[in-house]
Amino acid sequence: MQDSQELVREATTGRFDSTQAVARIQGELVRKSIHLLVAFVPTLASVNLSGTLVLLAVGTLFYAFSEASRLSGVTIPLVTDITLLASRERDRRGFVLGPVTLAIGTMLALLLYPLPAATLAIYALAFGDGFASLVGTLLRGPKLPLLRSKTVSGSLACFVAVFLIALRVTGRMTSALVVAATATILEAIPFGNFDNVVIPVGVGLVAVRLALF
Repeated sequence: MQDSQELVREATTGRFDSTQAVARIQGELVRKSIHLLVAFVPTLASVNLSGTLVLLAVGTLFYAFSEASRLSGVTIPLVTDITLLASRERDRRGFVLGPVTLAIGTMLALLLYPLPAATLAIYALAFGDGFASLVGTLLRGPKLPLLRSKTVSGSLACFVAVFLIALRVTGRMTSALVVAATATILEAIPFGNFDNVVIPVGVGLVAVRLALF
């Protein structure tokens, strides 16, 4: 009886919550580290666009194979471990789609837009969406009205990150503000894993329409 009471007390104390919080933050750090890796794609594409697209496609297929294997009970060394560490607990019972949509969004940006616009679109995905989720998880704080899953701090981090990048890439204050606002709005809309596709496609389209390049 005493052991049962101890378990109840532990489950209702801060120790239980803090453990969950640490696990959530660790997972978010791994997820967003993967997000930030796509920032290297424009550099690779500037050297060899076709080769970069092939590399992304092959990587996506290999990841899909590893996920199908995991769901069948077969572990792929390293890939499965990283997937489980980076995935949210609610996603682990099924196919973890995030890395696939991340690669698809990156490839679409390269295919649809000239490289300078695609670069800005991919940077918005890597840094804007990446910092929004990371800062939102670390700082929490008030939620956006009507978008309870999004925080003010996360959206502000997205805006600042994309604005600074767009200003550096374009050298135009007004255009950088428009691009940052676009990325922030798209990131705030709850598309789920498909924000990895919507953000680069949307930001790239705005960059082209503004004739930034």
